[in-house]
Amino acid sequence: MRKNMNDSGYHYTECGLENIYLTNGFKFINTARGKAVSINNIDGLHKAIGLYLVKFKKDLSAQDIIFLRHEMLMSQKTLAQLLGVSEQSIHRWEKKKSAIPKPSELLLRLIYRENVHNQDGEISRMLKEIANLEDQLNGRDIFFKDTSKGWQAAS
Repeated sequence: MRKNMNDSGYHYTECGLENIYLTNGFKFINTARGKAVSINNIDGLHKAIGLYLVKFKKDLSAQDIIFLRHEMLMSQKTLAQLLGVSEQSIHRWEKKKSAIPKPSELLLRLIYRENVHNQDGEISRMLKEIANLEDQLNGRDIFFKDTSKGWQAAS
């Protein structure tokens, strides 16, 4: 357990990020299995970590993306639909096989901030509507007609 403690505080690796240290808000406890750590208000801590990532971190790492997605309780498929990318893209970003494109990264930051402050916010609602519309359009026959104004989608 000593490896997780240094002069900077408790090295909180359990969140999946390698550079998180707690200066207070934790205590060591003895359990039947040995020494353990107890962290005050872990939900609040995770919210603070997520907000720091989306507000101040220049580029999101693979671990950052995983952390944010898990904190929003989203599957790779759901996040992919909200970002307008394939599920495979999310998988590749999280496995460090490709970098997240800036537009997707910015949108992920917005979605997380909205998710933390407002579970049913305008951005998420709009993105879900777009994803649902795309699902409806896929597999549906689309008809066009030639009009005096050129080709147009038929109603």
